[in-house]
Amino acid sequence: MNTCNECEHLTLSMELMADHIKDIAQRLDKESIKKTIEYIMNADSIFITGAGRSGLVGKAFAMRLMHLGFKSFVVGESTTPAVHKNDVVIAISGSGETRSVSDLGRIAKDIGATLITVTSNKDSTLGHISDTTLEIHGRSKEDAGGYLERHMRGEYSHLTPLGTSFEISSLVFLDALVAELIFITGASEADLKSRHAKLE
Repeated sequence: MNTCNECEHLTLSMELMADHIKDIAQRLDKESIKKTIEYIMNADSIFITGAGRSGLVGKAFAMRLMHLGFKSFVVGESTTPAVHKNDVVIAISGSGETRSVSDLGRIAKDIGATLITVTSNKDSTLGHISDTTLEIHGRSKEDAGGYLERHMRGEYSHLTPLGTSFEISSLVFLDALVAELIFITGASEADLKSRHAKLE
């Protein structure tokens, strides 16, 4: 069994993810972001959906939206209401092909709601049916063989297992989107704190 001497894999993994996030920040499609913000600002309610770890990222984003005063819900929770025409559904899927999430995306479109997808694969099922797509370049589970040419041929595939790169990048991106929404709405730290859970 290997041991952690200098824990170089830990620090290298963090450095690779930090570099990846910086690269994503430079490659963002600002027009898609502007459309997303417009949809969020005009929505009656916002519904977030994602499977597995992407779903956990979605829950964190839904919580921040709630702190900002938006009516936000996580799809699949027992208290989540029905989606209506003037609502926004935000789907998070690295591949854009996650069956459960893409099926929910189709239902959202059938209802007449606005569908926004956060994905690494704009040319995917979700990407094609969405009103706007936020492309977060990252390594999805389906791309285990070629991620950034195996980290520029360093063969460091074990440093960001499965969808880690996409999930971490999405979490950072969505928190940054919240920062933009805080600026747009003029919300203060006190406003956010007033909506924070008291029963914990």
